[in-house]
This record gives sequence, C-alpha cells and structure tokens, in this order.
Amino acid sequence: MARHILLVILLMLLGLLFVPPHAQADEAHILILEADGPIVPAMQNYIERGLKKAEDDNAVLIIIRLDTPGGSISTMEDIVKNIRDSRIPVVIYVAPRGAMAASAGTLITLAGHAAAMAPETVIGAASPINSDGSDLHETSDRKVKEVLTAMARTLAERRGPQAVDLAQRTITDAEAVSAGEALQVGLIDYIASDNRDLITQMDGTTLPDVRGKSITLDLTGLPIRTLHMSLIERLLLILTDPNIVFTLLSLGVILIILEMRAPGGWAAGTIGATCLVLSLYGLGVLPINWLGLVFVGLAFVLLVVEIITPHSFGALSTAAALSIAVGGLILFNNDNVRQFGKISIPILVGQSTLVAILGIVSVYFVMRVRHQPPLTGLAQMIGQVGEVRVALQPQGMVFVNGELWKAESNDGVAIAKGEPVQIVEIQELMLKVKPEGTRKKKEDG
Repeated sequence: MARHILLVILLMLLGLLFVPPHAQADEAHILILEADGPIVPAMQNYIERGLKKAEDDNAVLIIIRLDTPGGSISTMEDIVKNIRDSRIPVVIYVAPRGAMAASAGTLITLAGHAAAMAPETVIGAASPINSDGSDLHETSDRKVKEVLTAMARTLAERRGPQAVDLAQRTITDAEAVSAGEALQVGLIDYIASDNRDLITQMDGTTLPDVRGKSITLDLTGLPIRTLHMSLIERLLLILTDPNIVFTLLSLGVILIILEMRAPGGWAAGTIGATCLVLSLYGLGVLPINWLGLVFVGLAFVLLVVEIITPHSFGALSTAAALSIAVGGLILFNNDNVRQFGKISIPILVGQSTLVAILGIVSVYFVMRVRHQPPLTGLAQMIGQVGEVRVALQPQGMVFVNGELWKAESNDGVAIAKGEPVQIVEIQELMLKVKPEGTRKKKEDG
C-alpha cells in the first residue's frame, strides 16, 4: 500500500513516462504480456501495445497471462476485438495459481486462439451490473445479457456444445468453475503449471482460426520475452484501487484547505488539486456510489466554514471528519467494487482523523491570531521599554527602537536621564511612560 502511494506521488510530481526499450526485432520469439489487474482502459492500452509490438518484432506466439477480477464491458469488447484481429496467435493463460478470469475476464479468455489455466485458478461469474455496482434494471439486464451471451456463444462455439452452455451460464447465472471443470467441458485447451509447461504442450499444435488461417506452432528453442507495463500504465491501474482513490481524494481536500488557511504559497494547493484530478480518474473507472461524493463535498464545506467563522470550537471539524468517513464507506460500498480491492477501515479512520485535526488546528491558529496585538503601527510600541535621554519633568525625550520620541511621565513623577521606562499609551505622537523595573519598585515602596 505505502509503495503504491509513493509511486503515485513520484509520477504525479515528476511526470515520468517510461516505456521499456524495444527488444531485438529480427529474432523469432514468444512474447508474454502480464495482464494483472482490472479490465480498464490502461489494461486495454497495454494489451494493444503488446499485440502491435509482437507483429513488429517477429513474435510467433503471444501469451497473455491473465489475472483479473473483471471490469468495464466496453473495454473488454475492445480487447476482444484486438485479440481476434491479431495476425499473431494469442493464448490467454489464467495464471499464476490463485488467479482468476472473472466477469469480463471470462470473455477475454474465450477470445484467445487458445486458452489455458494454471491449477487452482477460477473462471466465470460474468453477470453484468450497473456502473454503481447494483443489479441492472430488468429490461436493461435482459438486453445486456443477451448481447454478452451472444458474444460468449460466438467465441465458444468452436469448443462444442458443453463449452457453449457453460459460457452462457457464467453470464446468465454468474457461474464460476475451476480449471479442471473448464478443461473437462472444453472451455479451455490446457492446464499448465507455468509458461514453459504451456509452451511445451502447445509446441507442434495447429491453431485453426488466426484471422481465417490455420497456423502450426513451432516453438522449440524459441526465446521468451516479457513486455512489462509502462509506469504510466501501472499508475493508471493503481488508481483503480479504492484505498488509493480515497487517499488521493481526502488528501486533495486537506491540502486545498491548508492552502486556503495560509494563502500565498503554491505547493499545497497545486499538489492538492493534482491529487483530486488523479482521484477523479479512479472514480470514473470504479463502479462507485456517487452519493458518497456528496458527503465528501459536505466535509469540504464544513472545514471552510470552520476556518472562516471559528466559533464552533471544533464541532464543525468533527462533523467534517465523520462526513468524509461516511462518504468513503458509501463510495465503495458495493460488491462489485470489492473486486478492485476492499476499502481499508484503518485508512478511513486515519484520513477522517487527519481532517478533524486539520480543522481544530486551523481554528486554534485563527483564534490565536485574532487575540494577538497588532504587529504594525504605533500600537506595536505599547509595552515596549525605552531609555530616558532627556529627563522627564514631567516631559522629556525617550529613546525607543533606535528613535527619539517626545515622552511624558504617566503619573507626573519625574524620571531621571538614563532610567528605563515602559510605554503605556500613545497620544498624538506623545508617549505616555512609567518607570520600569527596580526604579518603579522603589518608588512604590
């Protein structure tokens, strides 16, 4: 978690864009893509880039190692089109152990020219939902499911009737199956423990429909190369983690409030605005409940009111903290968001506590400034100590802050030259002073 946040901040501040260097283009090889994460535009860009690179660099087989909880239907459709349009054979390999091809990942797996799974992996549960994570309206549900089941039938029909039936049930009944069950009905072609095991099993096999052609694979001795995601692609994937999104959202609010409390700088406001923009990307991708943003906005308003009129003595800050915590819970409180990661209660508590502390500290400083005496003008001199340069009888001259001032004894008592005096009042550029320190005590005695 901390590593992900550090990566987000580094990329946010430095604007890094790193794309791994091109491998040698003239040598036949097997290219591996590691599609680990939700099906979002960043994942689609990565796969599209990998497919193009494979064609440009003379790859003979592309292995997309898939581990996904699902994601956007429209993005999935684009990935399916890219895979089916590839001139290089593509095998979708659900791996490593414990991985899944859930929801949209099911149809991506079926789109491969071949499909494989590692032991202890899962495929299925592809029922569509609303963008806020709730079930679709009955009519919309029927329409979307009809489209997806038609796509599933098209992709699975070459695998036989049992595979077609299972593919449809992953959508209509949200059914999920293990690697062994998927292989038994022909939904996948191989169970492989790792990349080399998969390559060994596929060596010499013929894939019948690679853009209408049959291709026989000769994989013996071919080098294996891996195309990693660029830092920007990684960043965009990280921004679909609910904990990262909420942290950026609340941090953005906090930094902007700090900028408002102490205007004139730029760092807090700029970084805060950047955090908010980055969080908006994640909010646009995740199937959130937008009502949660109302509570986050309410927290922002409460903090602003607390700073402008600090008479609630922390009550508004406490309410803002509760509001942002409730907002975080509502934003990510549905089952479909949990496939992207579960919102952390300690993070919610920590961020809301930080909001409360910010508000209370801001009120403290505002009240402190309001009760301080003026720091400029003649009023600043009240209480300062000077030295008598011309004896006060009762008027004379006093030296204060490097300047000579006309002065008068406040109580009419004469004060000798060289004696310290304290300024108690200023009337029309005439200082009213009284004896200070030991002299005053003796006179009082």
